[in-house]
Amino acid sequence: MFIKEKIDIDLPQESRLLTLEEFWDWYPDGYEGRFELHNGVIVKMQPTGTHEQVAGFLAMEIGFEIKRLGLPLCIPRQGLIKAIDTDKTAYIPDVMVLDSAAIQDKEPMWKKRSTITQGETVRLAIEVVSTNWQDDYLMKLGEYEKLGIAEYWIVDYLGLGGRRYIGSPKQPTVSIYHLVEGEYTFALFQGQDTLRSNLFPELSLSVTQISQIGQ
Repeated sequence: MFIKEKIDIDLPQESRLLTLEEFWDWYPDGYEGRFELHNGVIVKMQPTGTHEQVAGFLAMEIGFEIKRLGLPLCIPRQGLIKAIDTDKTAYIPDVMVLDSAAIQDKEPMWKKRSTITQGETVRLAIEVVSTNWQDDYLMKLGEYEKLGIAEYWIVDYLGLGGRRYIGSPKQPTVSIYHLVEGEYTFALFQGQDTLRSNLFPELSLSVTQISQIGQ
């Protein structure tokens, strides 16, 4: 889970909503925490230990698959995805798989600002659900779809999301979204279901395996 905290910074009242450029300039140099920009407001994301265990496990398993297949992909430790139609919003996925060539050719903000602007560069984005689950199921889902990110996982290892998203009774669920003609289609996975990923079709992970990491 995350403890989500809005950060009050010393700016004139007329400048309270930051642009991404101002956010970059503000971001604490060398700080190990995680900050996102939500509609001009800086939000500090403080993950719990179990949240980090689940995210780390997924990154490790996917990393093994990338190495095994020799794929031209990489998993940054941390990086921002800029929203497509505003300069006041940017998110940090819990796990992000990037096209290594696209980083070099199409992402001028990457080397200096660790920021992705083109959805096609992101081959997979994963959000591990926290208590503010609406961010993942509503806000980020919509932004990632508009950007054209081909595959998006919502890993709800505690079954916190709304019943309209994960069913009733609530239980640990992984929702996998695939972009088809500019719109997301999705499938839900629960219990012993094995995840089905277009990017990693041979990956063998069940929801139970993932949820046990977060217990």
